[in-house]
Amino acid sequence: MPAKDICLSKTPLVAIVDDDEAVREALSDLLLVLDVACRTFERAEAFMAEFAPDRFDCLITDVSMPGRSGLELQERLRELGSSMPVIFITADTDPDTRVRALKGGAYACLTKPVNDEVLFHLLQNAMDHAGRSRRNDGRDPTSDD
Repeated sequence: MPAKDICLSKTPLVAIVDDDEAVREALSDLLLVLDVACRTFERAEAFMAEFAPDRFDCLITDVSMPGRSGLELQERLRELGSSMPVIFITADTDPDTRVRALKGGAYACLTKPVNDEVLFHLLQNAMDHAGRSRRNDGRDPTSDD
């Protein structure tokens, strides 16, 4: 299925990567209600094809997906120097998965089903943190550079 755009405003823009269409739609509907723009992707490879530094303000991804896993996606983003916050939402209850995600730099690792208020709070904090990091790096978070 092709990626889906929800265009609300220039920033913030959240990427959602999950192989489950129902999860992608539920998350994008939630962000729409919260007035947060998002772009959804069925696979990590599709996201990486459109990835550019500072394009997205946060990534919400599943851990287990066909092709590149969410953990491998996070690792690749870090290799590219991305400091974009990553929030994992997963049905995987293995504590080792959570530890690996957090040690790899994840902002949070939540188990499905996720409480909407908890996710929104984490998302706000992650994007605020990302904005502060960009300002501290001397980059304008609203610029297209």
